[in-house]
Amino acid sequence: MWSIFLSGLATALSLLVVDLIVPGVTISTLTAAAIAAAAVGLVNAFVKPFLQTLALPINTISFGAFSLVVNGLCLWLASLAVPGFYVSGILGFLLGPVVLSAVNTFLGTYLDKKAPVFMKEGSELNAGNSASQLPRSNAAPLNMKEGSELTTDSSSQV
Repeated sequence: MWSIFLSGLATALSLLVVDLIVPGVTISTLTAAAIAAAAVGLVNAFVKPFLQTLALPINTISFGAFSLVVNGLCLWLASLAVPGFYVSGILGFLLGPVVLSAVNTFLGTYLDKKAPVFMKEGSELNAGNSASQLPRSNAAPLNMKEGSELTTDSSSQV
């Protein structure tokens, strides 16, 4: 759950950076940026695979360069669904997705590394303390034999 939140946050912040850098991309409010992040995610999840399949012959001929057009089209489609988020002009259409991808990759990596422990999947606080995910101890396991004293078995240390 936290990874989805961090991914959305990274995308929303990336869209704000794109707004500052790329002429032709405009975001009016922080709320519009958050909604646009969700719209970009939905378009990339559901519409983009279909467009990539349709564009496969042209993409093959252009050695993948047509992917810029597909990405621009997806960003533009997301902007149609969100009031306060506009993509216009050739620079916004082609350069917007490139800058969005670069900034989103950087911010996503940064937020993933700097997220508090409770936000990371597989952490003790998030996993419900299952035995397989608890930290291992370097202490030797205790062996108790019937009629003997408590000893440690140093041959099976981890």
